Amino acid sequence: MELVVTEEQRELRDALRRFFADRSPSAEVRRLMETAEGHDPKMWAQMAEQLGLQGLAIPEEHGGAGFGVRELAVVFEEMGRAVVCAPFLATITAAAALRAGDGGHDLLPGIADGTTIATLAVAEDGGSWDLGAVETRAEGGVLRGAKSFVLDGCVAGLVLVAAQDEDGVGLYAVDAGAEGMTRTSMPTLDQTRKLARIGFDGTPARKIGGADAIRHALDVAAVALAAEQLGGAQRTLDMTVEYAKVRHQFGRPIGSFQAIKHRCADMFVLVESARSAVLYAAAAADGSPEELPRAAALAKAYCSDAFFHTAGEAIQLHGGIGFTWEHDAHLYFKRAQSSRQLFGSPDAHRERLAALAGITGAA
Repeated sequence: MELVVTEEQRELRDALRRFFADRSPSAEVRRLMETAEGHDPKMWAQMAEQLGLQGLAIPEEHGGAGFGVRELAVVFEEMGRAVVCAPFLATITAAAALRAGDGGHDLLPGIADGTTIATLAVAEDGGSWDLGAVETRAEGGVLRGAKSFVLDGCVAGLVLVAAQDEDGVGLYAVDAGAEGMTRTSMPTLDQTRKLARIGFDGTPARKIGGADAIRHALDVAAVALAAEQLGGAQRTLDMTVEYAKVRHQFGRPIGSFQAIKHRCADMFVLVESARSAVLYAAAAADGSPEELPRAAALAKAYCSDAFFHTAGEAIQLHGGIGFTWEHDAHLYFKRAQSSRQLFGSPDAHRERLAALAGITGAA
C-alpha cells in the first residue's frame, strides 16, 4: 500500500526523494541540528521555488497550487524518511489556521512563495494543546501571557497565537519583532526540531479567527505529523531489514533467525497499519471535514506508537552499533519520542477519539 494514488503524487514523491537525498543527507541533518536556526535558508528557498512545497495546499487565488492534504501527506512522509530539518510543519500548520480563519488571508501569499516562515502558538507551560488550557489573554488589541513548545518560534516571521478574549478563544497574528514579544529557545530531546518559548507583554496583535480555525489547524497538523511519523517508521524498518541481511552471526545473516524475522514482521504490520490510518485521515481532511477530528486523533495516536516502537526496535536489532552517536538510528528514535508529545500525546488523542465517539466516561 502507498500514500500515492495518482501519477502526480507519484511524480511528487519521486522528486522529493531525490531532492532530500541530495539536499538533506545524514551529514547535513547533523550539521543543521547543531545550528541555532535549525534549517538551511537556501534549501528552504529551493523548496518553494523548485518544488512549490510551501504553497502546495494553499488556494491558487493566494499564490498556491491548490492541492490538498493528500499531497501534503506525501511530502511529510518523505520528510520523515529523511529527518529533514526545516520549519515546514510549523508553517503548514499556520497556513491551515489562516485558511480556516475569518481574516488573515492576505498573509497566505508570503507563505506560498517561501518568504514567510510562520508558526502556531497554542500550548503554554503546562504542555496541553487543549484550548481549555489557554491562559494568554487578548485585551484592547494586545496580548499578555506566554506560549511554550512553539515550533520554530525563534525563526518565524509570523506567529499565530491562541488567546482568551471576550468571545472565548481567538486566533491572533503577531509579526516578528513586535513590541513586547520575547523569544527564547527551549532545550529539546530531538535536536532536529527547534522549539521556543514566546512571551507577550502588551504585544500588538490582529484577530484573524476563532477557536474553530485553531482546532482545524491542529487537526491538519496531527495528520501531517502522522504522515511524517509514517515516513520515519518506514525508514527504520528499511534500515533494520537491510542490516539483518548483511550482519552475520554464527556464520549466518541474523535475518535468517526466526526471532529476528518475527520482530521485523511485527514492525512491518505496524508500518502498514499506520499507512492506512494516514490515508484515511488525509482523505477525510480533503473530502469529509466532519470526519477529520476523529480521523486525525486516530492517525496521530496510532502513528505515534508505531514510530516509537519501530525506532526502538531498530536500535535493538542493530545491536551495539545502534546505540552509538555515529549511527542514524538515534536520530529517528529521538524524533519518534518528541513527536509522540507534539500536538498531544497518544493517550490524549485516544481520549479525544473516545469522547468524539460518545463513549461514556471519555474526556
